[in-house]
Amino acid sequence: MSEFDIHREEDGSKGRYTLTRDGAVAELTFSILSAQTRIADHTGVPDAMRGTGAGQALVKRLVDDARAEGWKIVPLCPFVNAQRAMHPDWADAFSV
Repeated sequence: MSEFDIHREEDGSKGRYTLTRDGAVAELTFSILSAQTRIADHTGVPDAMRGTGAGQALVKRLVDDARAEGWKIVPLCPFVNAQRAMHPDWADAFSV
């Protein structure tokens, strides 16, 4: 997953992680509920990037940032929630 260059943007109470490959853009969007909580609300991966690990890389970056910055993730997005369930070692980063 380290092959992806992931960017984070925040504007007010909204934010997103993006990664681009060959002109295609995958994203994970979130809402900032408070200084302690981010709601992961949508993950979108274009067909051209399916099966590349792009979606998982976006969630991993979200988890890494949550741990580093001391906030929790509410996994409203079904994909983020499924990744949480598949990675019990990420449990400390989630508020469920």
